[in-house]
Amino acid sequence: MQTISVKVTPRAKENRILGFKDDVLRVKITAPPVAGKANIALIKFLAKEFGIAKSDIHIIRGELSREKVLQIPDGIATLQNRLI
Repeated sequence: MQTISVKVTPRAKENRILGFKDDVLRVKITAPPVAGKANIALIKFLAKEFGIAKSDIHIIRGELSREKVLQIPDGIATLQNRLI
């Protein structure tokens, strides 16, 4: 398991991965940042995009922030390669 930094923009028009900027994955999510809805939507979206189980993605820091640190089994190198 490795960690990845993610910056989330909630209430976007569509769920979308913008790519990496300064080693931080930027993601737009349609869900609002209310009652954990954006966190749930982020995990569901990333799991689908990267073909991993939702249960394999954990928010280890930043649950109430737009800047989060996630634990993902594939690691950051694999994610960067999939985005290119």
